[in-house]
Amino acid sequence: MKSIAAQDRRRLFETFKREALHLEMRDFYDTGDLEKVERWKTGEPDDLEWLKPWCSRVQKDVAKGKRYRRACVVSEPLTEYQMWAYSITQPNLDAGEDIRWVPRRLVSTIPLPGNDFWLFDDDAVVFGIFGGDGNVVERQLFTEPEVVQFCRNAFEAAWAVSIQHHDYQPVRQ
Repeated sequence: MKSIAAQDRRRLFETFKREALHLEMRDFYDTGDLEKVERWKTGEPDDLEWLKPWCSRVQKDVAKGKRYRRACVVSEPLTEYQMWAYSITQPNLDAGEDIRWVPRRLVSTIPLPGNDFWLFDDDAVVFGIFGGDGNVVERQLFTEPEVVQFCRNAFEAAWAVSIQHHDYQPVRQ
C-alpha cells in the first residue's frame, strides 16, 4: 500500500487501457458539492458546467473503447445528498458512464471493502479514505493481486444486484 496524492490518481485516469470501475458506498460526500446541494434543495437551477470536464474525459475515453462503470451503494430512504446525486446523473450517462444504484439491503451478504475505490484495468486499486465530515483524508494505492481481485469480486457482486439508473426508483424520506 502506498499513499498517493490526487494528481497521482488523476494520472491513472490518463493511463488506464480498458476499464475504470468505481464502487461508492457512502451516503454523503463533501467534495465541494455542499453548496450545490443547498441550491438544489431550494430549487435553484444548476447549469452543471462544473461536470463538463469529467463528462468530456469519459466521452473521449469511451470513444477510444474504454469503459466506465459506477455502482452506488445507497441507504434507503436516500439522503438529500444522494437524491441530489441521482438528479444530476444524466450528463454522466450521456457521456458514456454506466451508473447503477444498489440499495444497501441487497449487499448484506456480499463481502465489500471498508472504503470506496476506483479499480483500473485489474492492475491498480485506489481507495478513497473519507473522514466523518465527508472529506477525503487519504488515497491508498494497492497493486497487490489479491487486493485487486478482492475489489473486482466485490464490484462485480454489487453490480450483479444493481439497478440501472433509469430503472431505479429512489426511495425518498
